[in-house]
Amino acid sequence: MLHPSRLVALTLMLALATIHRSAAQGGRQVIGTSTATLSPAVRVGDLLFLSGQLGGRDSTIQGQTTAALSNVKNILDAAGSSMNNVVKCTVFLVDVKDFAGMNQSYSAVFPKDPPARSTVVVAALVTAVAKVEIECIATVGK
Repeated sequence: MLHPSRLVALTLMLALATIHRSAAQGGRQVIGTSTATLSPAVRVGDLLFLSGQLGGRDSTIQGQTTAALSNVKNILDAAGSSMNNVVKCTVFLVDVKDFAGMNQSYSAVFPKDPPARSTVVVAALVTAVAKVEIECIATVGK
């Protein structure tokens, strides 16, 4: 049996090989309306890579987390996927003290078998009032 860290490394290597093969075959598709600096999501093969979503202007971390995940859902819907297909999220928080509130709202969206997640505390986000930004990787069903 493989050690869990080796299994994760092997899975990542296989995913990167799939992405490289799909991209080389012209399989890269932008989802949503791109700007000069980003696309809301990019599909490569059966994987979706979503840009970070902010939580709007709500003053609470719970409200911002809910709004950010609602933005994620809208992008997934546009790409033909769903929240059930999210496999990895990265959450960026401006204040580590907001972790419990973020986690409360996050858990309401992913109540069972949540995706893998990393949470990182950062000095600031691109909008001064932003407390949280969430980016995700998801699959698209065939």
